Amino acid sequence: MKAAEPTVEREQRSLLTLGEVTKSFGGLTAVDKVSFAVEAGSVVGLIGPNGAGKTTVFNLITGHYQPNHGDIRFAGQRLNGLPTHRIIMLGIARTFQNIRLFQQLSALENALAGCHYRMRGGILAGMFGFLPYQRRAEQEAVERSVGELEFVGLNQKVATVAKNLSYGDQRRLEIARALTTQPRLLILDEPAGGMNEQETEALIGLIEQIRARGITILLIEHDMRLVMRACEKLVVLEHGGKIAEGSPEQVRNDPRVIEAYLGTEDEV
Repeated sequence: MKAAEPTVEREQRSLLTLGEVTKSFGGLTAVDKVSFAVEAGSVVGLIGPNGAGKTTVFNLITGHYQPNHGDIRFAGQRLNGLPTHRIIMLGIARTFQNIRLFQQLSALENALAGCHYRMRGGILAGMFGFLPYQRRAEQEAVERSVGELEFVGLNQKVATVAKNLSYGDQRRLEIARALTTQPRLLILDEPAGGMNEQETEALIGLIEQIRARGITILLIEHDMRLVMRACEKLVVLEHGGKIAEGSPEQVRNDPRVIEAYLGTEDEV
């Protein structure tokens, strides 16, 4: 039998760690002492029934909420108390369960919005009269945005207004905008929600391509076929607490998970 890896070695590979994280809203505990780690370069799925606390965990990681107890660390740095814009600058980007695009703006303009946090130097340069530097930063932002739109398959729709894109393309545009922030960790909140089978299949391929770029992915998803194919590790929540963690195969066969969420094996 292979000896278990020392905890220190596993922690050194971890890009994101949550330790005993708890979040309460009044008398309701939405997240209850949740601990898990996301290793650099991996694809990890956070699953569980509705109301299990999954999106609250995402909001804690990205600074939208602050934990009541526990510790959240990214690349060794404590995230507790940091504002969202600082967390983005550290290298964490996300999409949302409900699409949040500027519907009246073009795909390119939406993607450029994600470059805002990487253009602070250009903005300051403009304020102090260094216009050549500002123009160079703006040009680099446009090139990066166009490149990410091409990467997600929207190269023919750069000038299309967001509201005129198909639902699947709007999801892809959100991912492109997140990628323009140059993240080390990409957090996807139900990226396949509302997609048809063909769009979901394409999304699985896109996730694989993002990972191939060295970007770590943490996702929430109810489409178990996508989760089982795209993720190498799953963390399962129920009533705000973690009930299981392991490979897709381990989780699929865990009696607690079957009872709480997955149902019979034939349903997965």
